[in-house]
Amino acid sequence: MKILYDDKHISVCIKDPMLLSEKSSSGNDILSKLDAYYKESGQSAKAYPLHRLDFGVGGVMVFAKSPQSAAKISAEIQQGRLEKHYLAIVSGAPEENEGVYNDLLFKDSKKNKVFVVDRKRAGVREAKLEYKVVDTKDIDKTKLSLVKIRLYTGRSHQIRVQFASRHTPLYGDRKYGAKQGNNIALWSHKLKFTHPATKEELEFESFPKTGIWDMFLDK
Repeated sequence: MKILYDDKHISVCIKDPMLLSEKSSSGNDILSKLDAYYKESGQSAKAYPLHRLDFGVGGVMVFAKSPQSAAKISAEIQQGRLEKHYLAIVSGAPEENEGVYNDLLFKDSKKNKVFVVDRKRAGVREAKLEYKVVDTKDIDKTKLSLVKIRLYTGRSHQIRVQFASRHTPLYGDRKYGAKQGNNIALWSHKLKFTHPATKEELEFESFPKTGIWDMFLDK
């Protein structure tokens, strides 16, 4: 875990892909890591989660450090004013180099899997993202594409299932049909939001640095 920003109101950090976003009895989670960081730095603080990243997905996350800050940033998320930008490597290439995906998603909690469905009913939620293909390469006789994504709704497994439903699953995402790789090629690249106390516009970004990403990103 790397801390990008920390004051008495919020913490911004980079989540390692192999950490959970929610508290775990094993301690292998981002909240436990933040608790340890606060203790080591002499802070009597608690991290309040505002969003989550799936296990296997890393990148920038923001946490509130008080109920008041949590309420303000949560409201910004609900109003669509907190911008979430991702990088992904998908198998193949989308039909268009850029576009918007609007879908209806249903989560089967027993299977912990999300499906695109064709009509609204109980448990179905709207999902929207915007994407742009940055680069496409043939790697080991397989076409892969680096895609930038602006996420407008934060549904469970949203990016993964929306691309998989169009026959371009994320590289390494075996759960949703990838044939190659074992680590999900999805990264929380950038967050833009308003500081809950100072009202300053903040922007933080990071890039993945290892594995299949090396084929596309020269960092």
